[in-house]
Amino acid sequence: MSGTAQLPLDLGQRPALGREDFLLAPCNEVAVAWIDRWPDWSGVAMALHGPAACGKTHLCHVWRTLSGAVEITPESLAAAEPPELIGAATAVALEDVDAALATGRLVEERLLHLYNFLGERGGHLLLTAQTPPARWPIDLPDLGSRLRAATAVAMAPPDDALIEAVLVKLFADRQLRADAGVVHFLTARMERSFAAARSIVAAMDSVALADRREITVPLARRVLAEQPPMTAGT
Repeated sequence: MSGTAQLPLDLGQRPALGREDFLLAPCNEVAVAWIDRWPDWSGVAMALHGPAACGKTHLCHVWRTLSGAVEITPESLAAAEPPELIGAATAVALEDVDAALATGRLVEERLLHLYNFLGERGGHLLLTAQTPPARWPIDLPDLGSRLRAATAVAMAPPDDALIEAVLVKLFADRQLRADAGVVHFLTARMERSFAAARSIVAAMDSVALADRREITVPLARRVLAEQPPMTAGT
């Protein structure tokens, strides 16, 4: 990404990966700048950290598309050695690393192996977590020193302006007409996350279709009252 390129968000019923779908806001602009900077990172690893549903997974997907990175999971890392998982790749993405490290020493050992393996290749490792590297549960000193020296970039939850933009796009993706009053009503009352926005717009679409109703504030109020608590995500 360069120039006016912005963060793409996987917002609708189809992947929103084109430049026309990119949305940039103060809560993610530093992280986007670091992705723009690749491959000129200062070390092997970079860690994106922030609360659930702040957009880490979306930005990780952007980097994978840009770099051709292999995605591995905590489960796959626990099941196989890094050379088997990544083949000839020089870029690797691993999400939820703080949760993975809490599962035990095996994952620590394999993550250290992965880090060293990529370092020997001149490659890069993108990690996501809810907490910064300094707070990760690491027992292996060599792994701890490497990851705590990695570039750590915080991502904040979406602000009101970004949530409003996301809602407008989600309604448009579904060809739903929602006026500014509906968008403002939702923004003031919903959870500040992309996952919540997707869930709410999908529910409003479903109810409006079933009841043959327009997208209105009373419909928004009803859907919000019926929304289950959101589960954690990235």
